Amino acid sequence: MSLDDQPTALLPGEVRMPLLGFGTWRATGKAGYDAVLAALDAGYRHIDTATMYGNEKEVGRAVQESGLRREDVFITTKLPPERVGRERATLEASLEALGTDHVDLWLIHWPPSSPGDSVPMWREMLAARDENMTRAVGVSNYSTSQIDELIQATEENPAVNQIRWSPFLYDRQRHAEHRDRGVVLEGYSPLDTSDLSHPVLARIASAHGVSPAQVVLRWHVDHEIVVIPKSVTPERIQANADIFRFSLTAEEMRDLDALGSS
Repeated sequence: MSLDDQPTALLPGEVRMPLLGFGTWRATGKAGYDAVLAALDAGYRHIDTATMYGNEKEVGRAVQESGLRREDVFITTKLPPERVGRERATLEASLEALGTDHVDLWLIHWPPSSPGDSVPMWREMLAARDENMTRAVGVSNYSTSQIDELIQATEENPAVNQIRWSPFLYDRQRHAEHRDRGVVLEGYSPLDTSDLSHPVLARIASAHGVSPAQVVLRWHVDHEIVVIPKSVTPERIQANADIFRFSLTAEEMRDLDALGSS
């Protein structure tokens, strides 16, 4: 499956971000390299890493050795917030480790501990984007008010906010707040934060002949929320990618949304 065949979210600058991505937290060394290669082989075209994961080199090598063109793989990395004042050097190190001259998305990994550092750090992110070191910039683990602070200071919206998300964490208001600001919501730990044995998930999975995990991932995609499951098990990596053979009904989506308030 090429990048063009996958459902995407549109980011500023006509950047298309695949709704399904592969998370690489705790996937390091040879296991990390093998997992990314397996994910690309399974059809993932979006890989999520971070400076603090310590696996950018393995991610980059897997992308290069996958046989795919660089433009066919969407790569995200993240800046540790304590690197305030060293943003550019950190990104340059990431690019060298990844073996590329740009990433597709660069995120502030979480809000800096000193609130006064957030806007200066955001300005450095924007400068890196303007220099084509990254195609888009965003944040992770930010509240709506923290996002508003960046927008008010720079008149530039983060393209993405990556947060913990799943049907069991569904918050209609928070989802709407992102949409209203033109910020794409990206969910991490979608399976870790779900009760995969829940009867609602079991019923919907049975109706489509899929697993509860696949229902959770498809729920994100049908909401146009980016989702980045992680695994180092080839069979699970393949199963998590195989969510485009079915879609959920409006009623099923409502039942899943309701898990967030149950």
